[in-house]
Amino acid sequence: MGIFGFFNKEKKETLDKGLSKTKENVFSKLGRAIAGKSKVDDDVLDDLEEVLITSDVGVDTTLKIIERIEKRVSRDKYINTEELTSILREEIAALLTENHSGDEEGFTIPVDKKPYVIMVVGVNGVGKTTTIGKLAYQFKKAGKKVYLGAADTFRAAAVEQLVIWSERVGVPVIKQQMGSDPASVAFDTLSSAVTNDADVVIIDTAGRLHNKVNLMNELTKIKNVMKKVVPDAPHEVLLVLDGSTGQNAFEQAKQFTAATEVNALAITKLDGTAKGGVVIGISDHFHIPVKYIGLGEGMEDLQVFNRKEFVNSLFGE
Repeated sequence: MGIFGFFNKEKKETLDKGLSKTKENVFSKLGRAIAGKSKVDDDVLDDLEEVLITSDVGVDTTLKIIERIEKRVSRDKYINTEELTSILREEIAALLTENHSGDEEGFTIPVDKKPYVIMVVGVNGVGKTTTIGKLAYQFKKAGKKVYLGAADTFRAAAVEQLVIWSERVGVPVIKQQMGSDPASVAFDTLSSAVTNDADVVIIDTAGRLHNKVNLMNELTKIKNVMKKVVPDAPHEVLLVLDGSTGQNAFEQAKQFTAATEVNALAITKLDGTAKGGVVIGISDHFHIPVKYIGLGEGMEDLQVFNRKEFVNSLFGE
């Protein structure tokens, strides 16, 4: 079992509030699409396709959902538009489940992985450093000893921001001068963590995408240097994406998954956008589990992604 416990009423309320703009967007469009129609026909499906694409679900995932609904319409012969919402809900839930999009307990820490090393990647401005701070808070709250590594040495603001979060949360951060070798910072962080018997290490990295080859080389170097201290590090490569950027988040995911072995996703800023459909599309397209979603500025507002509760909030109980 993971360390973040079960889904409670407070988390549910935060999720409902965070997805309210997306829900309103989807259902207002869906309402217009089926207004005056009594059965699900080709015209309704065409309109539904447009609703999903304009809600940032993504073209490929939208076509997959439409195809599944078409099969049900063909099989059941007659489906009225009142049933469409529940069918849509069922198919999206099934898609998320098939793609294993979310470990509903979040990051687990195996007893034989100590320290447990998470390398965080993502472009500048997506909420990467904030996500690291919130993760550190969650781990510490669960009684874990956490170390942070400020390996984004190309931006002074990145190091300063991580230091501020470390002070807020009350966990140590390892840093060097601006312009230092990021791999050297990662090495120092893991060395300190091992010496001090830490449970979790979270490493920040530079958020540059202008040259994929350089990015790949840098991330590979960081990983190789970490292995000198912890042979199987990093245990998680967490890509942070800004949900409010919609399709741009798809492009970032494509770039980073090509550059390094991403095995977990965090999608932030869902509370300020109507583009929450991007969670469905990204998890389907990349077959990488969405583990966290960001729903606000507070330290408690980074939630473990729970497939069932996500769909419930989007469509109502």
